[in-house]
Amino acid sequence: MILILPASLAAQDPTRGLLHSDGGTWLNEVQAPNVAAIFPDSLVQTQAGHVARIEVEGSSVLILPETMMQFQGLTLALDHGTIQLDTAREMEVIVGCVTISPVNSDRTGYDVTDARGTVTVSVSKNEVKIHTHGATLQKSKGVPADAILHPGEHASRPDMCGSRFENEPGTGGLLDSRTAQILGGAIVAAIICLGVCHGDDPVSPAKP
Repeated sequence: MILILPASLAAQDPTRGLLHSDGGTWLNEVQAPNVAAIFPDSLVQTQAGHVARIEVEGSSVLILPETMMQFQGLTLALDHGTIQLDTAREMEVIVGCVTISPVNSDRTGYDVTDARGTVTVSVSKNEVKIHTHGATLQKSKGVPADAILHPGEHASRPDMCGSRFENEPGTGGLLDSRTAQILGGAIVAAIICLGVCHGDDPVSPAKP
């Protein structure tokens, strides 16, 4: 009973979840175990040839090889690489001066890639909104501030701002510290898994 109650509460909290990886993933600059608890301000990096998956209540995020991103609960900050989202919690992605978000709370599937200064968004399910602001609008003539993408559509935007989280010392609280992640990750992962793992078929990062 001591474990069941916290697990049920954690399962309803979209700001934390589980990171599944296959050995080629770094969590807060430390090699991640196959399953690890993940909290806001957690930095995730995948190596060449490896993928990882973040599972939270109502959302699943596949992180493709050679990707660097920061988990912020219902917001993901992408530095470079590709992530694929399947969300019913309106999980959004920020890439520099570009924000990509579901139009509504219906289940939405979309991919975001940041490569060589260009942000590309592809939609597979429902609709997403692309919002550009700041330096991108100032430096790119003809770029609309907002655009709606439907299933099967894709669009690109220049990224004039760079990373949203790079070189920002002092961000995050106690749970963001590397020591806290290492010491508490295994225990919290076991608790959260009771709420977010589905059935007897464990999530595999190699099986979208």
